[in-house]
Amino acid sequence: MLVLVGVAITVYAVDQVSKYFVVTTLAEGETVQVIGDLLHWQFVRNPGAAFSFASGMTWVFTILAAGVITFIIWFARRIRSIAWALVFGLLLGGVLGNLTDRLLREPGFGIGHVIDFISTPWMLPAIYNVADIAIVSSMILFMILTIRGIGLDGSRPVKPVEDGTGSAEADAAGHDARGGAPAELARES
Repeated sequence: MLVLVGVAITVYAVDQVSKYFVVTTLAEGETVQVIGDLLHWQFVRNPGAAFSFASGMTWVFTILAAGVITFIIWFARRIRSIAWALVFGLLLGGVLGNLTDRLLREPGFGIGHVIDFISTPWMLPAIYNVADIAIVSSMILFMILTIRGIGLDGSRPVKPVEDGTGSAEADAAGHDARGGAPAELARES
């Protein structure tokens, strides 16, 4: 739980500080090259989701974000794995960062525009922020953990051991793979 909270607070703080820096130092629409054509700061106000999708539906994203935050807080006590705590900490911090913009920025409460400023033209034709990076990173880690079969407690399911004949080893009760007598008795007869 401490990892989840620590990651969420860190992501949220870095997101909000970086947005404050952008709003106070750049004019809206201004682009600054940071590393040649690899990285630019470009200040935009995003009224929608990724790629400004659903621009008129900001209030929907506000409600969805509140639901995600509620779910994570309710679900957090079940997490026993550092990796899963990292997933939900990144997600919580990112969602809180963008929700803060939607609640407190212009044009008004619940419909505020999210501050985006990171542009990587060589990689994505999008402008995003630290919260977005955290959300996408959490989803990538989520997929990796799910594919690898890692549970919320950090455990992985045990695979049956092959006995050399192509069938699974005897089960916990000692029966052979065909469901007959215990494996030891079958070998003795």
